[in-house]
Amino acid sequence: MDEKTRFIIYCIEEYKAANELTGKSVIALFNRYRVIDYIRKYYESLHTTGRQYIVDDIDMYIETRGDSIV
Repeated sequence: MDEKTRFIIYCIEEYKAANELTGKSVIALFNRYRVIDYIRKYYESLHTTGRQYIVDDIDMYIETRGDSIV
């Protein structure tokens, strides 16, 4: 497994915990808004940040696409 894939899994798990969601609902949300593509594209900068920054950044990314997640 490559580092980007490990990081994507980390982001999914952290987002799930921070928002008290199920893994299935996070995957559906990430697929709907192409969050995994976003994480891959910005991996170089995102993987140097902390957990809370990543969760907040994903929230902002999703919110700019039209829907609030919580």
